[in-house]
Amino acid sequence: MPPFIRFSGITKRFPGVLALSDVSFDVRAGSCHAICGENGAGKSTLGKALAGIQPPDSGSIELNGVPVTLANPRDAKAAGIAMVHQELAFCDNLSVAENLCLGRLPRRRWFVDREAMHNHARLLLATVGSQIDPRRAVASLTPAEQQLVQIAGAVGEGAKVIVFDEPTSSLGQDATERLYTLLDVLRQRGTTIVYVTHRMSEIFRLCDEITVLRDGRHVSTQPAGALTEQDLVQQMIGRRLDEYFPTHVGRPEGPEVLRVSGLSSREKFSDVSFSIRAGEVVGLAGLVGAGRTQIADAIFGLDPAATGTITIRGERTNIRSPRDAMAAGIGLVPEDRKRLGLVLSMTAGANLTLPTLSSVARLGWISRRRERDVVDAQFHRLSVRGGANDVAVSALSGGNQQKVVMAKWLTSQSEVLILDEPTRGVDVGAKAELHAWIDQLAAEGKAILLISSELTELLALATRILVVRGGRIIGEQSRADATQDGLMRLMSGVGTDAVA
Repeated sequence: MPPFIRFSGITKRFPGVLALSDVSFDVRAGSCHAICGENGAGKSTLGKALAGIQPPDSGSIELNGVPVTLANPRDAKAAGIAMVHQELAFCDNLSVAENLCLGRLPRRRWFVDREAMHNHARLLLATVGSQIDPRRAVASLTPAEQQLVQIAGAVGEGAKVIVFDEPTSSLGQDATERLYTLLDVLRQRGTTIVYVTHRMSEIFRLCDEITVLRDGRHVSTQPAGALTEQDLVQQMIGRRLDEYFPTHVGRPEGPEVLRVSGLSSREKFSDVSFSIRAGEVVGLAGLVGAGRTQIADAIFGLDPAATGTITIRGERTNIRSPRDAMAAGIGLVPEDRKRLGLVLSMTAGANLTLPTLSSVARLGWISRRRERDVVDAQFHRLSVRGGANDVAVSALSGGNQQKVVMAKWLTSQSEVLILDEPTRGVDVGAKAELHAWIDQLAAEGKAILLISSELTELLALATRILVVRGGRIIGEQSRADATQDGLMRLMSGVGTDAVA
């Protein structure tokens, strides 16, 4: 019996980058097949080739033993292939229903049948257990809600093959577990799943076979049961990855750098108060919708309606805009890197120096030599692959884009860094590098607010963890006392075993 999907000699080039080189392997029918590798290894590019978004320059794809031409997404859809993208792609000005029904809007004579459209959207959303109002504008949804809408669109249409590209990167624990259950159901129905992810727990929980790519080349395809987590990491990055203990932990804390008192914003969060000392990494945990990102935005001046006081080094600061926040020494790595962290039409180098243009300017003119020196140094420090000063940031992989967003603040004089999901969509090798960078910044005396949906990340890096529920800080756990179970109980409202 032939494999359901066969990749043969797939090669794809972009300007200055060989994304895929002669990649060949098979995918069994009805299986969940993982594609793993570091950021820039070619995982997403291969998924997009199967979905008709980025057709290969050479090589072939067979579906159930028959060669297929997937020149565009319409060809892929006709072949029964759908894709859930890592980077959300919607028409923000349209409603959820309009986005889900684009290209097949139900009509009543010459007009769109809105009732039929909303009913169809509700059915699609129900497949992933979501009760999002289909009339809402997509722009009003959180990244997690947008991800669920995208999953609903792919699953609800009954595709024979679904490519999932980092589907849980924006989801909280509850939504992730629902997705796992949904994937089990899809496999029972005979749907073939190509699963692109960097999360080890997902790979061994969901997948039957694992294909590893490195630098755009095929390394291996093996049954999941034949590999240990350490084996897989070593194949992905070409070396062993040793665990480390953060060096900032246990060092004497410095003076208080940031104090937030009575911070409130109507219908978002209320009476938020905490402080961070120099050299501290304070974690902020909470379920999706708890208000974590909204609190971060208010501190950075993105919520002009917010009230309360923010004090930097003992001096009360009036922050009404991001310009005010940066002047006060605050930097923000946002959760949504494409929409809020990058200017996609600019080069990677130009993005990196945006917050610190004055440092590379002379008499009001940007010195390209100085800018290049700064960019090259930071790219080297964070191992940004495939990125030179003049490469468009939109051409970089998701993980390398995240590194550019974070590298912007390496050259700034920010005393306070707010990191909102800093390792979202980042592979294990890059995650270790970014964790080491966060640890180094804390050891240098920076005050860091770390927001993450990955409790293991908070437990590994934070000196203490604040828990947000319903827009309020309802508990705090020290590094010594914090556990995943204890944090989940606080986040979900079960148990009160923390210091409030």
